[in-house]
This record gives sequence, C-alpha cells and structure tokens, in this order.
Amino acid sequence: MSSLRILADENIPALEACFGGSGEVRTLPGRSIRKADLLDVDVLLVRSVTRVDADLLAGTPVRWVGTATIGTDHLDTHFLEQHGIAWASAPGCNAEAVADYVLAVMALAAIERGQALTDGSVGIVGFGNVGSRVHRRLQALGIETHVTDPPLAEQGVSGLTGLDEVLACDRIALHAPLIRDGRWPTEHLLDAVRVQALRPDQVLISAGRGAVVDNAALRERLEAGGPWTALDVWEGEPLVDPQLARNVRVATPHIAGYSVEGKLRGTVMLAQALNRWQGVDSHPALEALVPGPAKLEALPATLEEALLAAYDPRRDSRQLRETVAGSRAERASAFDRLRKEYPVRREFGFHRLQGSGDPVVNRQLEAAGFTLVY
Repeated sequence: MSSLRILADENIPALEACFGGSGEVRTLPGRSIRKADLLDVDVLLVRSVTRVDADLLAGTPVRWVGTATIGTDHLDTHFLEQHGIAWASAPGCNAEAVADYVLAVMALAAIERGQALTDGSVGIVGFGNVGSRVHRRLQALGIETHVTDPPLAEQGVSGLTGLDEVLACDRIALHAPLIRDGRWPTEHLLDAVRVQALRPDQVLISAGRGAVVDNAALRERLEAGGPWTALDVWEGEPLVDPQLARNVRVATPHIAGYSVEGKLRGTVMLAQALNRWQGVDSHPALEALVPGPAKLEALPATLEEALLAAYDPRRDSRQLRETVAGSRAERASAFDRLRKEYPVRREFGFHRLQGSGDPVVNRQLEAAGFTLVY
C-alpha cells in the first residue's frame, strides 16, 4: 500500500488515529481550502463548509474525497463520478446527536409553555437517518407523530402522510436534505405562504439544512408574532440574519450533531471507507476512541429536567446571540469559531443514569435515549 497525501478539515477529530496509517495528514480550516492547497494531495477530507466541485478539484491529483457529514449537498457528486474520483460520506454519523438536540429543544419549549414533552403532536419532515430516529424516540414516549417524505412514499414506505398534515401538528421538526431541483425540491419547502400559516401556539425546530425554510419570511412572521422557534441551521451560513437570531427562542450555530460520539463516528466511517477503497482489511473502532460514559450528578425528577441536564441549548443560544451585533466578517468568523471551539457534549446513550423508584420515569428516560443502570 502506497502512502497517501491527505488534507483534512482541522475540525475533524482523531485524524491521526484513523488516517495516520494511510499516509501524511495535513489540516486546514475547512472554509479556507483552495485549489492551490490540493496540488500535492491524494485524499481530501471535509465537512459541510467546504464546497467540493470542479472549481476546487479540476487539475489536482485528488483521487478520493470524504465528507464527515450526513449531508452531501456540498459535494458535486456528478463531477466526482464523471472524473473517476471516489467519494464517501458518513450517513447517520451524528443522527443520534441531532435527535438528542431535538428532544432537548422540545423539553425546553414544553417547560417554557407550562406543558409536558409528551403533550401534543409532532410532525416530522424527512424520514432519513435523523427523522427516523426522532420518530422512533417520540413513538417510544407515546407521542402522536406524523411524518412526510415524498420520495420514500413513492418507494412504498408505509405510514407517511402529506406536508399539510405535518405542518398542522403542534410541533414541527425539519430534517429534510437540501435538494434544489428534481421532482421533490426542498429549498424553501417552507416558503412565505407556509411560514405565514404557522400558528403562534406551534413549535418549529429546524436542524437539517437552513434553506429548507425561507429565512426572510420566517423573520417577518416572528416579528409579527409566530411560532416558538429553534434554528440550528441558517440560510447563508456562516452569516446569520441578526434580527432572525434575536426573534427565535433558540439560535444555535449548526451544532445539533456536534456530540463527541457523532464527530468520532464520522471520522471512523470515512477511515473505513478509505480502507475499503484501498483494499485494506483494517477497520478503526469507535469504541477505542470514545471516552468513558458520562454521568449526571443527580437524577432529575422529570423527563424534561433530565433532557436539559444532559444538554441545555440555552447556553449555545446565548453565545450565538452575542455575536450578531458585529460586522459581516466578524459575525461569520464568530459562527465558525463557535463550531471550532465547541465544548464536549455527550450523546444521551452514553450517559449512565441511576434508575429511580418511579418506573414511569425510568421508561421515559430509556425511550428518550438514556442508558439506565440499577
């Protein structure tokens, strides 16, 4: 096996542990990677902030591209395949972390509204790796759910419904990929008309791709009084609409999937894919990289308190809002810095909670994704 020249986004963890055996690994900030950086590179490893297309790769020796993300809309896969450049993504790598984020945000909305997480219905847009996990947990909690995913419905997946029914639910979670053309485009799926129709008593959570919602229309709706809204993704990232960020209840810098485990899982999946491409029978294991289990100091009395004890989105929201008064350059830089310097966050499944004396609470905690010990 020849040694590969590897360039990677500096925010991808465990690079040396997972790729050091394949060759020399260099790193750069993902947004600053340019063609000039790739003139002596065989393998490019990116995240969603790097657009990989002809402008970046034409005339370079890059033979393999990996993105440590679920989504691939930042990759021109047609160009890659037309030019014999192998590529891989990490589908599902951070899906559990995004599901954690959604449940924590729903818990916060419930507390602020004097409700329980299990009250009311939830509509889910997108039934892929994330949407299906959110659905599974909500179903386990006994929450009424409605899901729409036209491409999957066309393939015969049962139990799905239409967008209008989903948008009528008490809470709406958006997990559709960004698709700009074809039969089922999702760009501005929630356009001005649909955004205007959202009710003040609803909850809207967007943790998929920013452009699925018309951000300008949402800003106008919220200024007039709209749904309780949490946005983790934004049109025009790394620039965030300052007024929109002030008007939503939760504003976070595209970190819903930023768990320790999710990031490491993405790196491991790419390393495994690269090894298969090379014909190498070696598979780095996630278990060897993940820290020991996390523990909550005390078991909260309710499901909502437990979710927010494991992850409270208000901290991330405060930090992002502190950045929106600067210049465009300052705001963009701050958005990326918050992501780069994001603190350790563990997935619910890697928390070990002592079971309580209340079997109902225990069942709820396990349904929400926690691991209980007795």
